[in-house]
Amino acid sequence: MSYELTIEPLGESLEVNDEQTMLDAAMRRGLYLPHACCHGLCGTCKVQVLEGEVEDDDASPFALMEFEREEGYTLACVAKPLTDVIIEADVEEDPDAVVEPVEDYDGTVVDIVDLSPTAKAVFIELDRDIGFQAGKYVNLHLPDVEMPRAFSLANAPSETRTIELNVRLVPGGEVTTYIHEKLQVGDKLRVSGPYGRFFVRKSAPEDIVFFAGGTGLSSPKAMILDLLESGDERHITLFYGQRHRAELYYHELLQELAAQYANFSYVPALSEPRPEDDWNGATGFITDVAAEHMGGKFSGHKAYLCGPPPMIDACLTTLMRGRLFERDIYMEKFITAADAAQASRKSPLFKAV
Repeated sequence: MSYELTIEPLGESLEVNDEQTMLDAAMRRGLYLPHACCHGLCGTCKVQVLEGEVEDDDASPFALMEFEREEGYTLACVAKPLTDVIIEADVEEDPDAVVEPVEDYDGTVVDIVDLSPTAKAVFIELDRDIGFQAGKYVNLHLPDVEMPRAFSLANAPSETRTIELNVRLVPGGEVTTYIHEKLQVGDKLRVSGPYGRFFVRKSAPEDIVFFAGGTGLSSPKAMILDLLESGDERHITLFYGQRHRAELYYHELLQELAAQYANFSYVPALSEPRPEDDWNGATGFITDVAAEHMGGKFSGHKAYLCGPPPMIDACLTTLMRGRLFERDIYMEKFITAADAAQASRKSPLFKAV
């Protein structure tokens, strides 16, 4: 059985089957609705039901409060229609956004590379080309794992058949443990995507600063490669922080890019260098290193942030002190159940993207 979903103010109507969420149906039609976690935890995909009924029991009470339910709100990423439905969504038009329909792909693992003691690069050859905007992510479906997991695409969009995912081992993490301990070259996986709203505003004239920590390097790497390949003339600076030298993966690649392109600067920093690292670069938190490098001033730039929540929060503080504010700052932040339980970590000034 299927129902008709009408999305206002887009004025678009589409069919949604009774086992499909409204977000999934819209994305597969190439219609963008705001979203982030896709698991009912963050509230980014909140919409108002103007007519009809939906089932949304999987929505977190943190993300969708009882009074909001009473006012007709729901979360598009978990809501399934029970009748024909009309919803109103907060859809912001952005001339730089490229919306590709979400599709399912069959993939084969063709290589697994150790990036650091805790991170691996997984290369998956898809059964056909995938189009995506640098900064987007895919959902990876693994055998015997109920829910898919989101991983940012680390390769440039010019690589359309083989994708790269950087996966950090999370202690106790079901999916990351499987990837690090069981996944083998030749294994078959299902991939769906692309998803997300994290992308470079290519029409903006401002120079660009990237902040990356941990496997948050994935999206900036894809974005920087795409910008350099396309001949973008703005100055691009990457501030990349890790604790030890062994964790500073793709260091040599980024050095080579900085040597090759006059408009790309690479500023790495180690917060806890070891004696055996023989490190001659910057030390300390990447936010402090960036502030010193920029003379404390970030105004006149666009900033893109990728990393763990504490790093994101520190970056926001540093950028604001340097006179850069919300309209010029973009973040990639995947929301987990643990993140949802720690609501105080979310900045009230910014929407997740």
